[in-house]
Amino acid sequence: MAISPAPRYHSRSRRRLVGWAALGVVPIVLAGLAVAVWQWSGVSLSGDPSALARVSVEAFGGSVTAVSSTGPDGRPIPLAIHSGRLTPRTKLTPGEAVSVNVTVRRPGWLAWALGKERHERLTVRAPVAGVSERWLTVARGGDVRVAFDQPVSRVAYSDTGGGARTVRDFGAPRKTVSLGARSPVGSVQVQAAPRSWERVGAPVTVSWFPRARSAVAVASPAPGAKITPAGDIRLSFSKPVSEALGSSKPSFSPAIPGRWHEPDSHTLVFTPSGFGAPLGGRVRLTLPRALAVGGPAGRRIARTRRIDWTVPPGSTLRLEQLLARAGYLPLDWTPSGKPVSRTPAAEVAAAATPPSGHFSWRYPHTPPELRALWQEGKPNAIVRGALMMFEDTHGLTADGFAGPKVWHALLEDAIAGKRRTSGYSYVYVHRNVPQSLTLWHNGHTVLTSPGNTGVPAAPTQLGTFPVFEHIPVGTMSGTNPDGSHYNDPGIRWISYFNGGDAIHAFNRASFGTPQSLGCVELPLAAAAKVWPYTPIGTLVTIEN
Repeated sequence: MAISPAPRYHSRSRRRLVGWAALGVVPIVLAGLAVAVWQWSGVSLSGDPSALARVSVEAFGGSVTAVSSTGPDGRPIPLAIHSGRLTPRTKLTPGEAVSVNVTVRRPGWLAWALGKERHERLTVRAPVAGVSERWLTVARGGDVRVAFDQPVSRVAYSDTGGGARTVRDFGAPRKTVSLGARSPVGSVQVQAAPRSWERVGAPVTVSWFPRARSAVAVASPAPGAKITPAGDIRLSFSKPVSEALGSSKPSFSPAIPGRWHEPDSHTLVFTPSGFGAPLGGRVRLTLPRALAVGGPAGRRIARTRRIDWTVPPGSTLRLEQLLARAGYLPLDWTPSGKPVSRTPAAEVAAAATPPSGHFSWRYPHTPPELRALWQEGKPNAIVRGALMMFEDTHGLTADGFAGPKVWHALLEDAIAGKRRTSGYSYVYVHRNVPQSLTLWHNGHTVLTSPGNTGVPAAPTQLGTFPVFEHIPVGTMSGTNPDGSHYNDPGIRWISYFNGGDAIHAFNRASFGTPQSLGCVELPLAAAAKVWPYTPIGTLVTIEN
């Protein structure tokens, strides 16, 4: 039996199937190729040891045609590009974020498929160099060497207690910088720039200490120095705070409002609040245990538990301004600009650095004798008398000295806006015969009365003096020119102004000639009228 050959159309069908299979592979290959091209046509930024960054373009990426950058505030930052390296043309701050826009032109065949250009927006930060160790142990006479976590091209440093600022540039960046031989204990503010196109960064305090068995402390400001009322007091320790001091905190005498805080494990900082340290006073800090203590850039250290500072008094000019505002002067004061804010911090700052302004006489008819006493910004009799009156009004010792308690009361009144409303009085006495006393108050002459001053053997001293004691009745005693003693009880309306000299009532047959032993004697009615106008601090001028 013969076998028939297979139909020829079977062979044709197999060829068709093979062709269709081949055609199915092409899209897959093309798709894979497209993905590869897409992945290998990117742009990336990488770090660079000298530039801000390096731009890298993938194999199918094309070529960079434009690069622009902006800072965090949107300002343009010009860049130089060389061999893919991007270098700023202006100084950057370490850590500053820079947005970089890169434009890449694709090759012709890829441009047809994916577009002519590709744009990438990338962010890079200027490098920051950190100090590797902030608390150093240095042998006496040895170099203080500051190490960084990456090489630096520039450093700047200055003693935390003040002094000149040193800036050093290095041709070859380095990780360790020698500050040279320094004092046995101290601290500096160090700033660094890793790249030559950077500014130096934020200051970091580096402290060093001598080798010692126990903890060593650096006090800033230095022990014995002058401090500002609202300024921080910083203690840096060679060992952690808890190890150096234990569980207790140092204490101030007198007490200062504020709080202690630890910015790091080796540092304790006191930040005053309110009025801070007392103006014109002394401050003592007592440590929980004795330590070797020195100051920034100090050349000696001493083992102690106590650190003392002084606080300068407020300025005389600001004292005058405050007394004028409070109504204790015959003058007003007007600031040139915005008034000082009624806050402790603002008032304390103004006490040290007075605002500008001008004084003006409160009354159009002010005696020339009183006007002649005024000296702006300088100690004078008007200020002394006003200060004594303020002290007496506030229950303080009326000595005319602006100590810590006086400044505290002045600043409190300034914040509260308190003002004395009883006016201003002034007394002037003529020694030439006929002798007389004139009482002036708030621009008007209240009384002119005959009076007696001291005899030639006990004259009433010329000059201007503030009343320092004010009593309605008392006993006056002393020594007569001939050596005998006197004791006169029941003397009325007494205002002492210079030692034993006082304005008071006295029973005489006549008035207007030298008859007393230095006092200014008045008839009873006149003395009774004068006395309410002469509280402590009232000025009395004795003139010829």
